Amino acid sequence: MYTPKHFAVDDPAELKAFMQHYNFAALVTFDDGQLTATHMPFMLDTERGEHGTLIAHMARANPQWRTFASAQEVLVIFTGPHAYVSPSWYEAAPTNVPTWNYTAVHAYGVPHIVEDHDAVYAMLDRLVREHEASFQPSWPMDSSSDYVHRLINGIVAFELPVTRVEGKYKLSQNRNQSDHDSVVTHLSTSVDPLAAATADMMRRQSP
Repeated sequence: MYTPKHFAVDDPAELKAFMQHYNFAALVTFDDGQLTATHMPFMLDTERGEHGTLIAHMARANPQWRTFASAQEVLVIFTGPHAYVSPSWYEAAPTNVPTWNYTAVHAYGVPHIVEDHDAVYAMLDRLVREHEASFQPSWPMDSSSDYVHRLINGIVAFELPVTRVEGKYKLSQNRNQSDHDSVVTHLSTSVDPLAAATADMMRRQSP
């Protein structure tokens, strides 16, 4: 990922937190001269490996999982808040052009399939628990355990130890403080929730 120095994010804790929060990502593989991408939720086990281990699953009918046999490096793209930035928000508006503020993390590694049925069930249960935690009442997967066990044959679960990770937060760090603050102000008042989230991210990243 092209990342000018002032947009680079290197803090391991920040990168892991980003992947955990914006966990619906795109898995990109290359095999036999063809690129393939699948969008799916990921979990991150922060205790395994320097950069953590990603955990996910896809439909068995999706042929992408067969590319794992090549043991080639794959890419997982996580994207966070992003928004259009108007040059009219800068002090010297006539001499500027529009841009886009955004946040992204790229994780790389070699995936391997998890074959053990009980291990796959445990992975699915963890995914459900993480996403049901804020719901009242929450849905327990145990309530449909027999059905889930039957459906497991229709998916392929895998783990991806992250061997390298790149982070990029393009959030007007290359602008002066006045321009930066003006962008935050304008994005904060937007009706677009992504724009407002971008403003929040800019505030948290501001020195």
